[in-house]
Amino acid sequence: MPGAIPIALFALAGFTTGAGMRMLDPLLPLIAADLGVTVAEATALVAGFVLPYGLVQLIAGPLGDRMGKVRIACLAVLLFGLGLLASAWVTGLAGLVALRAFCGCVAGAVIPLLMAHVADSVPYAERQVTISRFLTGMVMAQLLAGPVSGVLAEYAGWRVPFLVLGLLALGVGGLLAWRLGPALWRAEGGGGGGRGMAAYLDLLRKPSGRWLMAVAFLDGALLFGGAFPFTGSFLIEVFGRNAAEAGLIVAGFGIGAFGYTRFARPLLRRFGERGLLTLGGGGLAVLLALLAVAPGWGTVALVQVALGLCFYMFHGVLQTLSTEALPEARGTAVGAFALALFLGQSAGSLGFGLGLTLIGYRPSFLVAALGVLALALWCRRGARGA
Repeated sequence: MPGAIPIALFALAGFTTGAGMRMLDPLLPLIAADLGVTVAEATALVAGFVLPYGLVQLIAGPLGDRMGKVRIACLAVLLFGLGLLASAWVTGLAGLVALRAFCGCVAGAVIPLLMAHVADSVPYAERQVTISRFLTGMVMAQLLAGPVSGVLAEYAGWRVPFLVLGLLALGVGGLLAWRLGPALWRAEGGGGGGRGMAAYLDLLRKPSGRWLMAVAFLDGALLFGGAFPFTGSFLIEVFGRNAAEAGLIVAGFGIGAFGYTRFARPLLRRFGERGLLTLGGGGLAVLLALLAVAPGWGTVALVQVALGLCFYMFHGVLQTLSTEALPEARGTAVGAFALALFLGQSAGSLGFGLGLTLIGYRPSFLVAALGVLALALWCRRGARGA
């Protein structure tokens, strides 16, 4: 039965899809050279994955509620593995972009649906701690995917990381299918999930649902798409680090995030959800302000570790609240949260990029710090109603 599947196996599934998103970070120049295109043209591979990954939430949530969350996630992991293996044999950019879009589409169904299943299976009092264990897979993907794929590509070519991750995804998907047994081919059905896309309207009719979608959008705009992705270029352009050094410094974020997954239970017991929102959000604001005035790259390195911890203290509460936003259709609710986060990320990257053009890195980080502080205060007030 799905409820008996170890959380470690869900974390592995999250690792495979998270690694699939981050594996291209060091590979674009090698792919561009091999396929005879420029690096600028090869960046279509990034957008080709991320856009379908976000938009598929519209259908993945209702589909999981109707057909079975773990069942759909398992099939998605298997298809993801096949897409990665096929990518290793492509000889042109257009074909590789198409396969990246396919991989992004199926990968986008995995983490939200497995998280919704965890919420179905675990009482709310234990849910944030369990979700933090599940998120270990995504955190390790952030830490390892870029460096490991870079080393493999350096010694064996850019196609080998696709083969290795594809085989891993097929292995994880196969284990999930084995644990599901006959349930893999039998729809769960029933419940609020039968409302399909109409469940989104149910969510938006609730004041707490609208509040959660709004804070997810702002979370994505200020952090996921705003400050975080530009830290690497800040290190390169302001402090003169090379790309490899900047990548290692930014990876410190994953160390802090991993620390959260280990200490979520005592943190939650000590501070509670509203306390974590306050401490995490306030800490993020202070740390972004420190980035704005950082005198050297060493300060940025220390800030990155603390950012990882504070971000997951803050974001982890919001993620857990999303699992209770629409209990009768959790797949839809968690998918809606992920979609709002993605839309905010897209808007934030455009806004922060404009800020860099008009006022530069340091003032832009300061603006983000003020925005996160206001968001944290709003979240502390709104979390009680949610």
